[in-house]
Order: sequence, then C-alpha cells, then structure tokens
Amino acid sequence: MTMGKQRNVRRLGVVSLVLVVGMIAAACSSSTTSGTTTTSGGNVPTNIKATSFTSDFSVMTSLRSLASQGHGMIGALLPDTASSARYVSFDAPYLAQAFQKAGLTSSQYKIDNAQGSDSTELTQAQADITAGATVLLMDGLDSGVGSAIESYAKSHGVKVIDYDRISLGGSRDYYVSFDNVKVGQLIGQGAVDCISSWNVTSPHVFELDGSPTDNNATLFAQGYNSVLSPKYTAGTYTKVGEQAVPNWDNQQALTLFQQQYTAHKDINVVVAANDGLGNSVISALKTANVPAKKIPVTGQDATLQGMQNVLSGYQCGSVYKPIYLEAQAAVALALYLRAGKTPPSGLVNGTVKDTTGNVNVPSVLLTPVWVTAANMNATVIKDKFIPASTLCAGTFASDCTQVGITP
Repeated sequence: MTMGKQRNVRRLGVVSLVLVVGMIAAACSSSTTSGTTTTSGGNVPTNIKATSFTSDFSVMTSLRSLASQGHGMIGALLPDTASSARYVSFDAPYLAQAFQKAGLTSSQYKIDNAQGSDSTELTQAQADITAGATVLLMDGLDSGVGSAIESYAKSHGVKVIDYDRISLGGSRDYYVSFDNVKVGQLIGQGAVDCISSWNVTSPHVFELDGSPTDNNATLFAQGYNSVLSPKYTAGTYTKVGEQAVPNWDNQQALTLFQQQYTAHKDINVVVAANDGLGNSVISALKTANVPAKKIPVTGQDATLQGMQNVLSGYQCGSVYKPIYLEAQAAVALALYLRAGKTPPSGLVNGTVKDTTGNVNVPSVLLTPVWVTAANMNATVIKDKFIPASTLCAGTFASDCTQVGITP
C-alpha cells in the first residue's frame, strides 16, 4: 500500500470513529420511549395530559424524576375562606398531596391563604420569593393584587401560574382552571332542565352573579347567558334582572335577593352563580314559605349545603369541579417550569383570553360536571368529595334513600 493510501484509510477511520462517538452521545443525551424523553438531566414525561389525572394521584408519582431535576421552592397562594370553603377543605390538602406524591419535601413547597387580604397575599408572595421560590401557583384575590404579584415575580425571574382564576392585565406564564364558560353553560342548561322538570310556567328569571372583580364570575355569566339569552330574545323566558354580588358575600346576596323579590313577586327562577349565593336565595324563599320544587335555584361548587338543597328539592343542581384534578394539573405544570422544561401540549390544552391585557394565555382547562340528585352517588359521593354519612345526616336520610345513597 502506498503512503497516500495509508493516510486516506487513517482519515476514514478517524471520521468513522467521530461519527460513532457522536451517535452514542446523542443517544445518551436524548432518547424518547413510551412518552418519556431522557435527557442529560434525567427523564421528562411527555405524555402527561389534562385528562391524565385521577382521584388516587397515581400520575404524580411518574413526575418524580422531573421533580428531582428542578430547583427552588414552589409557593402556592390561595385567596380566602369567604368566597368558598374549598380552599381550606380541598385545595390546600390536595395541593399538598400532589406535591408529596411527586416527591417534593415539605421544604420544597409552601401553601398559604391570604384570608381575604390583598396586602397579605402580596406579602406572602414576596416572602416565598425571598425564601427561594422559583415558581408561584397563585389564585389572586382580585386582578389588582394578582397583577402586582406577577410583576414582582417577573422582576425576580420567577414563573407564575394563575390558579383557578386569571389575573386580568397580569403577566403570568400559564393558567390552570376548569373551563369557566363551560361551568356557566352547565348552570344555564341546569336551569332550563329544571324549569321543564318542575313545570315552571312563564319563567321570570333573576340572575345573581358572582363578584364583579372576579374574572371567573364574568365567564360564568357569559356561559349561562349564552344559554338563556336566546330564550329571552324569543320571549320564552323573561329576564327580570341581573345583579353582581360584591366579594361573593352571601349576606349581601341575601339582602339583594330579598330586595328584588319584594319588588318583583313574579320571580320564579333564580340563576345563582354558586351554592353560597344559591343558599342565600333558598333561605329567603323558605322564610317566604315557598315550598320545594316551586322556584328553581342553581349553584356551583357541589358543597355539602348545596347538595342537601338539591336533595330536599330547593336547588336544581350544582357544578362539580373535582378539585383534585385541578390541584394535580397545577402541580404538574409547576414541576415542568421548576425544572426549566416545556410542558407537553397534551397538558396545556387550550388558551384563555386576558381581555385587559389582550393576550391569549396558554392554559390547562379541566372539565366540570353538572350534579343532580340522579348522579350525586356516582360523582361527589364516589369521589369522597362529600362523605355520604355527613350528607345523609338527620332529616336528609330519607332523601338519600330515595336516590340510592347509602351512608
């Protein structure tokens, strides 16, 4: 062999060796199998969807490798205890369970409740960031404080996920909630179905909306008015009025409805935006000696009180939002951000319009369920959202028996 041929063979050998080494390195640094991408930092699940979560929290254990790649704390900021009992009874413990199932220690997450104070929520956010939070899950008490927290977080390089309600005009990275327009549509259709099944003639409808500073309340009203407005236009139903309740305050709701019912005795349907407002209406109707299954009232949140009102024939139904799904989705999304990874498209399955900021916010949107006496056993009881023994206590025992709920 000539010297020139020997040099060419050696060059080809070196090139081949470089290619092989490069292929091996690429294979080691990134390979995808069964919905998991393996990177130099570890496994990153790519098959997590908004529909992946279940009541046993088993999906969260598949995110432990992702959790091990992240850094910093995740701070969860809840707004109050007045607008709904859910934040103490469900959100806080479900968020904690999701964090723990994913492998985070108690020093790697923190859950606070602002107890209805804007200044407290802002202070809690600032304290979390000072303590090393790299991601905030925030249910802002209102858009003002929500936007202020997001601005502060952004200036400190911290990612923010709007949880349950969006902060209008804010700068969050993502949003996690139930589809709130769909929630409203379920309320509206629930009222329509109830009007029919309760044989309400010449429906005169009063709408009791949630807080005017809560964008969710706006979306709920958008949803139920999309169902009811065609009936108003056609003259099938008469809209007596629509009024928002400041801060979702149930006592104010009682006063507002009493004033309306005194002025308009023809009101025979009330579309209430949640169970608390609905119960205020039902309290007034009972005081006025209105019997069961006479004036349909709607609700939302599937509270114990709401479910008992449904069983006793004063409330048509309630929108059930399995909070364990929302908590897991929010924690899963936070873990991707904490690890500096892009969340999969199956998880971020939609967008919601921030009408003030005029931007579409990438969102995880979960599916709500309309609950009546007919499917109560298969939903809130099955999920242990409400214990059957508590629901069926006292005078409600016979109501439970009639619909097949056994304590």
